[in-house]
Amino acid sequence: MYDLVIKNGHLIDPTHGIDRPCDLGIADGRVAQVGGAMEGRETLDAAGLVVCPGLIDLHVHLREPGQEWKEDILSGSRAAAAGGFTTICPMPNTVPTNDNASVTRLMLKRAEVATVKVRPIGALTRGLQGETLADLGELFDTGCVAFSDDGRGVQDGLVMRHAMEYLRPFGVPVIIHAQDDCLFDHGVMNEGWRATELGLRGICNAAEEVHIDRDIRLCELTGTPLHVAHLSTRGGVDLVRRAQVRSLAVSAEAAPHHFLLSDAEMPAFDTHWKMNPPLRSPADRDAVRAAVIDGTIAAIATDHAPHAPEEKERPFDEAPFGIIGLETCLPLSLTLVRDHGMAMRDLIARLTSGPAAILGIDAGHLGPGAVADVTIFDPHATWTYDSARHFSKSRNTPWEGQPMVGRAVYTLVDGRVVYRHGELVAA
Repeated sequence: MYDLVIKNGHLIDPTHGIDRPCDLGIADGRVAQVGGAMEGRETLDAAGLVVCPGLIDLHVHLREPGQEWKEDILSGSRAAAAGGFTTICPMPNTVPTNDNASVTRLMLKRAEVATVKVRPIGALTRGLQGETLADLGELFDTGCVAFSDDGRGVQDGLVMRHAMEYLRPFGVPVIIHAQDDCLFDHGVMNEGWRATELGLRGICNAAEEVHIDRDIRLCELTGTPLHVAHLSTRGGVDLVRRAQVRSLAVSAEAAPHHFLLSDAEMPAFDTHWKMNPPLRSPADRDAVRAAVIDGTIAAIATDHAPHAPEEKERPFDEAPFGIIGLETCLPLSLTLVRDHGMAMRDLIARLTSGPAAILGIDAGHLGPGAVADVTIFDPHATWTYDSARHFSKSRNTPWEGQPMVGRAVYTLVDGRVVYRHGELVAA
């Protein structure tokens, strides 16, 4: 008899090719049986629901240590559980920067009470300054699963080469924030007719694409896996696709806002629509969406970037970049299935096995013996997003008051229900 049996659900596990009604047995925090007759001390009825591996977000900002008024590890993990995520990977732009083992150990210590699993990403350079390599080996030994100077981008190509050469033996990806600072030129939104209309400084596509092209070449030179964060332009998609055709170890992610929104519909001077990379043109948006659907982009990530209300209430030029996304990612991503013909199993792969493969972690699948991180969602549930009633500390989102379709119903971590029907479950 198993600890828990999830009954009557439609199980989708892209790694093992499962897409059918199927019960799931869990014992000692792991998958014990897939399909067939089974009994459990407890049962969970998933009739009408999709059962899949726990969602993985390889790009979040939790703001701890140093800016806990925006978000902290506990509140961010609660928002993650509500969104169906069982593993989240916080970027290193904390205060102090996660560029040494002491900060990583602090984050992991704080994560002991987190609702979901927290796998930190370490900085490539000290203080994210792009000049001197961080303590990369020490960070890896302490638990960092990837490395990035997200939010800044390494401007010096030689420094990036050295970082990639150093990291090659570890087999972990370098995650790039693709931004050429000179071409970026203090821009605040996409360069185009809308920026001209609003009188705001634009950010050209080339600022992203030049950086991607450079680092793909360094990937080829060093052999170190390269992952492009928050891909937003059709030219960037083209570069990644061509690198993959050449069998280079290049992967990419996209955020829902970049494959659903564009600068054309951005309300004037609404800072909740300000992010970096910015919302691009409709043609860029469509190219990114097509790349998610065809698998060129193997992961959907939120780039969850919380900010306090008073920060976002500044003039558009002065407000910080970034929006929250952990609690809206799943329903927004489901629009790819409803409106754009994407197969449900492919969407689930972008949220589970895809991120797991990029990071090289044993997660994102539900084969016998796998860790029982499980998401159970209703793809047809209708609701309205109200950030004030949800779990993140911050409210900076363009989706406020918007109708949503699809919602996590249960989130299980190590076989234990941590979120159920809109409520967190106490340990």
